Amino acid sequence: INYNKSVAILFEGRDAAGKGATIRRFIERLMPKRVRVEELGVPSDNQNKNWLTTYKKLLPKTGELVFYDRSWYSRALIQPVMNYCSENQYKFFMKNVNKWEDELESEGIILIKFYLSVSQKSQTLRFKLRESSPLKYWKLSDSDKRMVNKWDVFTLYKNQMFDVTARASSPWVVINANNKMIARLSALRYILNTLDYKHKKILE
Repeated sequence: INYNKSVAILFEGRDAAGKGATIRRFIERLMPKRVRVEELGVPSDNQNKNWLTTYKKLLPKTGELVFYDRSWYSRALIQPVMNYCSENQYKFFMKNVNKWEDELESEGIILIKFYLSVSQKSQTLRFKLRESSPLKYWKLSDSDKRMVNKWDVFTLYKNQMFDVTARASSPWVVINANNKMIARLSALRYILNTLDYKHKKILE
């Protein structure tokens, strides 16, 4: 990879879509000093009021690769669904995020946006497996349980996000994540084909 570049890779999707596990597979073979993972969780009051400024501080530096386990697009998805932000905050984000991303790319940041898509059946099964597993029960949060009944609302916000922010200059790469292994390989293949690096070969 060109170490003069800055790369931001976003992973969005529903709970249990496999975002965190996919990122872990990516970073296990990478040079630690050039890789960072950001995951904010429920925003603080200060972060809520200064959402894009909060992420401005978390952007990749020159030569750095940053993975986002949920990103600034939490403001377009889970936050309005769970009432973590106000309607005005949501509208402000949707109005300004494209311009903000254009500025990032003008500064030389390479932006890759993944959306891991799972069916309702797959999500329900994964929640049940988490609940019954002695190794994974801790991953089933109160938020996960509340989201079970918000499938249609989340779908509404997801479609609005795609309608507004999927552009030729900054597309969403939607990956079927019902099969975790295939999803991880699909994301990896896309990144390897998108970035420039020594001895690059196009993967099909």
